[in-house]
Amino acid sequence: MSKVPTNLKYTSDHEWLNAEDKNCCIIGITDHAQDSLGDVTFVELPEVGKTFSKGDVFGVVESVKAASDLFMPVGGQIQEINENLTDSPENLNQNPYGDGWLVKVKPDSENDLDNLLNPEQYKQAIG
Repeated sequence: MSKVPTNLKYTSDHEWLNAEDKNCCIIGITDHAQDSLGDVTFVELPEVGKTFSKGDVFGVVESVKAASDLFMPVGGQIQEINENLTDSPENLNQNPYGDGWLVKVKPDSENDLDNLLNPEQYKQAIG
């Protein structure tokens, strides 16, 4: 069974978002996503300062099994990227909710946060 931390919000595309700081949310992929991908070999992330709308593709994760687009769970501007993933993409597999985070984003609207899945809804989605 995949880990689904209770302090995060989720998308049906298997991204998670930590909204504890509503001015700078952390985004990553879920344990379920990394498990489905297999061993991650490459991560492509956007430039800091780039702006995305909710649902936009903001990067790519490549693994031994497939390449998968990353979808922005909220509209906003990229504040920081996890540069460690360039040299250590395996962090996505080893610790998707910790060292494997992808980007930090300043959301355009708190309304986007309200439309994400809670942990129970996400568990049902991957059920």
